Amino acid sequence: MANESGLSKADSKRALEGFLTTVSKELKNGGKLTLVGHGTYQVVEKAERQGVNPQTKAPIKIAAKKVVKFKPGAEFTSW
Repeated sequence: MANESGLSKADSKRALEGFLTTVSKELKNGGKLTLVGHGTYQVVEKAERQGVNPQTKAPIKIAAKKVVKFKPGAEFTSW
């Protein structure tokens, strides 16, 4: 990242950490973050579902949870 941007490694690290902090804060607030050309980050809720314990083969309940979904933008889908 530092080589491509022309920034020092320390500046690149701060820029990346700032970006990740901003994305995390927005998603924690239930928002949606769109970066034109890059893609869209969004929190989605996964419903509770049935699973199987691989050791015992016993059915288990997998709790509902929130996950981050990333949809790539045009720049990533047109390789």
